[in-house]
Amino acid sequence: MPTEKEYEVSQLATIYELRLLFSEGEKDTYTREEILEFLDKIALAKKG
Repeated sequence: MPTEKEYEVSQLATIYELRLLFSEGEKDTYTREEILEFLDKIALAKKG
């Protein structure tokens, strides 16, 4: 079972991954569907 610190680090890493996805994107604004796609990509990468 992960420690509290490991859980916190994992959360911060996920937030940073999202930041990178948005900052590397070509758009300044995103639709709800596009944001959900980004979240799905991260979730699937973490699962596998």
